[in-house]
Amino acid sequence: MLKFALIGCGRIAVRHSQLLGENNIKGAKLVAVCDPNLEKCIDIASKYDIPHYEDMHKMMLSEDIDVAVVLTPSGMHASNVIELSKYGKHIIVEKPMALKLKDADLMIEACRKNKCLLFVVKQNRFNVPVKKLRQAIEENRFGKIFMGTTRVRWARHQEYYDQDEWRGTWLNDGGVLTNQASHHIDLLEWMLGEVDSVFARSTQAIAKIETEDTAVVILNFKNGSLGIIEATTATRPKDLEGSLSIMGEKGSVVIGGFSVNKMNTWNFEDPTADDKEVIERFSENPPNVYGFGHKSYYDSVVDCINNDGKDIVDGKEGRKSLQLINAIYHSIETGKEVYMSSEIPETKLGN
Repeated sequence: MLKFALIGCGRIAVRHSQLLGENNIKGAKLVAVCDPNLEKCIDIASKYDIPHYEDMHKMMLSEDIDVAVVLTPSGMHASNVIELSKYGKHIIVEKPMALKLKDADLMIEACRKNKCLLFVVKQNRFNVPVKKLRQAIEENRFGKIFMGTTRVRWARHQEYYDQDEWRGTWLNDGGVLTNQASHHIDLLEWMLGEVDSVFARSTQAIAKIETEDTAVVILNFKNGSLGIIEATTATRPKDLEGSLSIMGEKGSVVIGGFSVNKMNTWNFEDPTADDKEVIERFSENPPNVYGFGHKSYYDSVVDCINNDGKDIVDGKEGRKSLQLINAIYHSIETGKEVYMSSEIPETKLGN
């Protein structure tokens, strides 16, 4: 039984604590939580009858912990992971793993040096429709893929940004590209491969924040495909979609829903026996933008630790989408096309 502890008890911690604290993950249990905001910390700790701490170092020294789960603001991920790695315990960190590329490299090196595994939360890779799409790509069912599109049309009202002072800041959060759309950017890159160049524009459509709440990105992939990212938190009055479309010479797939979890289109020139059932089997829309993938993600983490499983996103894999996001911000700041082969300088992100 692996013992997990949460560092950070904000919005996303509710989802993590439900899975770990309510015995939804075989071979895993929640043993402690930590947050300097005692009210949030006690709320989760009392629900699951576990200890709570204000200081993560005191928690790590006081409790028998196998895996530390970092759920703090994005700008704190790097320092938290580097400090926690000194205890030699495995670490899960929520997306994005960091804001600066150099910080991601320091995190990877710290975990390597201290012989602990580093996992980056990319739960949407474990959505059943997404896994089915990935399988189709690996089986070359699309033939030549020429375009991929992801759309994040979510609603984040001003109250959301006003909940915590770090939200919507360059130093600790970033905008819609870094926070809400990072999973979808990861999926697009995972499906279509390495990116050659990006060109992007952004704006503050509605939200009163430092960063962007709306952005569009054009991507050129090394395999010749084109990509489009459309991301906004200014959808009103409520969340509309989190979708992914892949178009090829022999087929088209569209996964929709709130969190890339509902198969909308599954069409191929060369059908297989189970194609007729795909829409019916994978058509359930999740009740919220977190979707269903966290459980499968945690199952894979447990398998990786106990059985040397490989179906997981490690630090090096998590770094790929962070590099792309930094290139996108560099394009926004310079107004120019940015090539991934060139060195990506620091942007406002993380500063």
